[in-house]
Amino acid sequence: MKKIRRILAAVLGSVLMIACLGGCGLESRKVFDQAERDLSRGSYEYALAGYLASIEAEDHVALSLRGAGICCLRLGRVEEAEDYFTQALNCENVGKTLIKDILCYRITTRLIRQDLDAAMGDCGQLSRLGDMDADGYFLTGKTALAMNVYKEAASNFEQAYLADPTYERALQIYEVYLDEEMEADGTHFLDLALEKEAKTAQDHLERGRMYYYMEDYNNARIDLIEAMKQNNLEAQLLLGMVYLAKGDISNSRAMYIQYMEKGKAPGSSYNGLAMCDMAEGLYDSALENIKKGIPLATTEELKGLMYNEMVIYEKKLDFASALRSGEEYLSLFPDDEEAAREVAFLRSRV
Repeated sequence: MKKIRRILAAVLGSVLMIACLGGCGLESRKVFDQAERDLSRGSYEYALAGYLASIEAEDHVALSLRGAGICCLRLGRVEEAEDYFTQALNCENVGKTLIKDILCYRITTRLIRQDLDAAMGDCGQLSRLGDMDADGYFLTGKTALAMNVYKEAASNFEQAYLADPTYERALQIYEVYLDEEMEADGTHFLDLALEKEAKTAQDHLERGRMYYYMEDYNNARIDLIEAMKQNNLEAQLLLGMVYLAKGDISNSRAMYIQYMEKGKAPGSSYNGLAMCDMAEGLYDSALENIKKGIPLATTEELKGLMYNEMVIYEKKLDFASALRSGEEYLSLFPDDEEAAREVAFLRSRV
């Protein structure tokens, strides 16, 4: 909570600074550009403050509303995000390309809120605009699958992969099927992608990720080691997960420690070390690693760290602390249904 309070205080300070500088004649363009940079860095609270200032100044309104929507979406404030996207679409003189982009974001918010009819309505609007791209086909497929319209989903996913035959797209489609407990259908796209020859370090990383999902840990290790030889540091983090899945805790720890020593993603590294501790039943040590990681974490890393904190307390049979951690987690990530079920269970125990 201290971290959260610091963030909120910093955001308030940012807003006041923007207001002050604006009064002193700072060009609104600079505020918008700074918000764009903050968004690209994942500093969503700061970016949101900048976009709201730009909207107030009536500068780059459609783009600023879009940016504010993205920030709220990343922060778990889904209804606010949808409202900003709707406002952006209602602006005058919005180009066709930007309309498509904003519609894709609004479909995402409506899928999260399970407003499937509205999401499919947006998919139809995308289709009517013409020149459907891979993202449009993918979101239409995802919406159709959520509505149990399986043939339409499969057809749109095929079109998405044809338009964008990349490892990343295949993984994206696989994960949607996995969430719907239709892993076999998703594995088809992984198989298609794995037929291609890996040419770059990023290719080897993505192939390693696919093999990891398929629980083919030996092939995952081969590709990830090749990616590391080509100086892809992210592969080292994923290799730690592969070793952990194989029960090789010693090598898993080594990957996370080496990754941290290179100054990369300390939040993820501490979370990995905590998972190694959990695998060995060292719950106090796991909590120490979680607490070290939280102040250093990005928003996405914070999600993993806080969720594992709840799990660790539950493993220790400290249900009251687990509940407090779970409720704090849900206050930041309210759309995590699995966490909501876990918190409901913890309430019954407490």
